[in-house]
Order: sequence, then structure tokens, then C-alpha cells
Amino acid sequence: MPKIRVLIVDDAVVVRSRVSKILSSDRELEVVGVAANGRIALAKIPQVNPDVVILDIEMPEMDGLQTLSAIRQNYPHLPVIMFSTSTRTGAIATLEALSLGASDYATKPSNLGSVEATTQHIQKELIPKIKVFGAFSTPITNAHPIIFPVHSNIEQVDIVAIGVSTGGPNALTVVLKKLPADLPVPVLIVQHMPPMFTKLLAEQLSSKCQIPVDEAVPGVTLKPGHVWIAPGDFHLVVQRDKDVVRLDTHQAAPENFCRPSVDVLLRSLAQVYGARAIAVIMTGMGQDGLHGCQCIREAGGQVLVQDKASSIVWGMPSFVVNAGLANQIVPLDQMADEIMYRISYNRNSISGL
Repeated sequence: MPKIRVLIVDDAVVVRSRVSKILSSDRELEVVGVAANGRIALAKIPQVNPDVVILDIEMPEMDGLQTLSAIRQNYPHLPVIMFSTSTRTGAIATLEALSLGASDYATKPSNLGSVEATTQHIQKELIPKIKVFGAFSTPITNAHPIIFPVHSNIEQVDIVAIGVSTGGPNALTVVLKKLPADLPVPVLIVQHMPPMFTKLLAEQLSSKCQIPVDEAVPGVTLKPGHVWIAPGDFHLVVQRDKDVVRLDTHQAAPENFCRPSVDVLLRSLAQVYGARAIAVIMTGMGQDGLHGCQCIREAGGQVLVQDKASSIVWGMPSFVVNAGLANQIVPLDQMADEIMYRISYNRNSISGL
């Protein structure tokens, strides 16, 4: 197999040198060029023909956002992974980059002085994403999903949970913008993101949607027409307290290398809501959510999955589909309508009994 060709764009010499060395040590990757700013990068792309571009955000002459816009105009299908700092400024710029068409992002190591820590961080956070986008290697569906008609479940839906990762911010925007202000159920979201990023994502989504979106806080009582996003580095769960259900967060060990984990949230929903829960699994790498969807289905709940054509990475959804756990496979632009149909159908069915 040919190696994945990588172009690294960063104004810091130490970053270019360190990242190049770490990537080059992987037998599947080849660093074909480096650039100190966007102008140099744009000149190098036709020369080195990269499969993936690693792009810094803060650079002189031509910053990452300007460079990304130019790349998208001239190379609309070239994967670009933003390489951002774990700061508020970096998080804001990263979310903007994703809205402009960046494929994904990875945070820079907090301590470039430690060779071992830097190596581990890049091997965990950056290299897997390079391999996914460089090889376009998503799991192949070998099994046909088992489609269960909506009328097979007459339980009233009381909660919707969404699990998403790579490509999530844009996908969430598409879905949440179509949910009405009088949504009769709460919505909980696990988006794989680090601390600070999730809070800013909630603020960004809330400004675009008819319903409020907040980062989850322990002790909050769930109410209809409100969305909560799991905070970065914390698992999100629900707990019943007499007649109400409250949010809680904790820092138990990561699951599927993730904290927050979709599986953790869905397990708690299956216990508290049983058949009255809908799980929605959308674009993302890995298989987080698979076990949780099994718990939801065993409890009598429903599972919706984003289709392959509209997913940036069909990893998380494909595992659920291959396990035969999907009630329905839905294009992204139809997901909100499908959610509302199932909520409304069940309410109409119950009221008509």
C-alpha cells in the first residue's frame, strides 16, 4: 500500500520539526513537505500532491482560516486537519474552521518540551485522523440493517440522545436548527471534544437554534425543549430523583478511549427511561455508542443512524448498523424530521389509546 502523503503547515520551527519526525516514524505515513505559512503551503500543494494537510491556525502573512478557504476553493476534496492550541482563542478558531469545511481538528501538545508526552499525544490525537482521511478507510457494511417500523413501539418518547464525533459540529447544526421551539422532550449530546471546546460549541449552537443549548451542569433538572452537551473530559449521565430526572457528570475511566463517552450516557438512559428513549448515532470515528445502543434496544428504545453518504466518517454509525441495532438509517438533512416524526407519532398513538 502506498504511504499517506502529509503536508505540515505551521509557523513554529519546533512544531514542524517535531511533528515531522513523529509522523515519519509511522510506516504508513510520509511527510512530503512543510510550510511556515499559508502562502507557502498553497504554492507547495501542487508540487508535493499531499493526501492530507495539517494546518496551524495562527500564522503570519496568511493564517489558517484564510488558507483553509483558499484550499477549499482550489482543492475542495483535499482533507485538512486543523492543528490548534487548547485555548479559548484556539477553540473559537477551530469551530470556525470546521464551519468553513475543515475535515477535522487535533489539539497541539501542551508541553512540546517533553519528547515522550508530545509523541504520545500526536500518536493518539493526530495520526489516527490522518490515516482515516488519508486512506478514506471507513468500515465496510457487510450486514443489512434490521429496520423496525415506528409503530412497533407505542411507548411515548421522553428523551433524545445524540452521539457524534468527527464532523459533529456541522452535523449538529443541521439537526438542531430544524427542531422546533416547542420540542416536547429534552435532548442530550455527547460530542467528542476537549474541555472549553464543548462550552463554546454549546454557545455557538444556541445562537443558531430555536431551542437553548448549554453545556451540562450536575444537578440540573431535565426539561422539554432544551439541549445539553456533555462537558469535555466528563462523562454525562442521568439520574432519577423521585418525579424528576437530573443531570450528573463524573470522571470515571474513559470508554472507547473517550471521555465523554456515548456508551456511558446511553446506558444511563436505558436504565432511567427504558423504551422511552431514542438514541441517534451520527458521523464519527470509532465505535463509541455501539454498546449503549444495544442497551437502548434491549430496553425497548429506538436507534436512528446517520447514513454513509452524508457522514464525514462512517465509523460510529457503521458499527451500529452492522450489529443490526438500527431502527432506521437516515440522511443528515432528514434526521430532525425523523426524530420529530417518531416523537409525534408515539404521542399521537398514546393519546389515541
